Amino acid sequence: MGYAKDFLSLIYPEVCPVCGKSLFKYEKVICMKCYHHLPCARFSDDPQNPAAQVFWGRVPLIMVGVAFLYNKGNALQQLIHAFKYKGHKEIGLFLGEELGKEISKISGAERLDYIIPVPLHPKKKKKRGFNQSEIIAEGIAKHLSAEVNCNILRRKAFSSTQTRKSKFERWQNVESIFELKNPQLIKNKHLLLVDDVITTGATLEACVRCLLEVEGIEVSVGALAYTRS
Repeated sequence: MGYAKDFLSLIYPEVCPVCGKSLFKYEKVICMKCYHHLPCARFSDDPQNPAAQVFWGRVPLIMVGVAFLYNKGNALQQLIHAFKYKGHKEIGLFLGEELGKEISKISGAERLDYIIPVPLHPKKKKKRGFNQSEIIAEGIAKHLSAEVNCNILRRKAFSSTQTRKSKFERWQNVESIFELKNPQLIKNKHLLLVDDVITTGATLEACVRCLLEVEGIEVSVGALAYTRS
């Protein structure tokens, strides 16, 4: 198998999705140079965490873990675009693992019971072929004791894309579109709700409000990246 893989790599070399250069054997998904230039957030355990501030006064959260900063045109945007819109699931899994490493360093992470991906509407999931949040959650789970559970939240209505919407329009777009499935499974549990990017936080807030209907629930949030709205 090793020889076959080496032979195929000569014909179809794996390339870094950021710079386009061929990857060496020891490189995973992206080259080491681009990996070391990824815009890391490094503020998940900061009391003034700007990603957590998005939710201040809106919904109570135990912690907010973020791995990277997302800006238009940066390497992280290229990776997420290749993951979500070109079907490169291996990128999502890799980035999810990086997020899992970040979250595992935060006090309280050891108490997490379930990792809950933000659900896609079935029509959108069928069109894309996968739910990006589920892939990210799989990566996170490699570094936490919590297990992924995709049967807690359901998106009951199809909503248009959040891109180019104002903060208020984003909230209107997702208000009341989620509902609980099997709420008895999460009573008195600590949940990690997972999405790809935190901008206004509207989608995550709508999910959190839904989850908080269950008795004894604690909710934390994990996202690959944070971007200022």
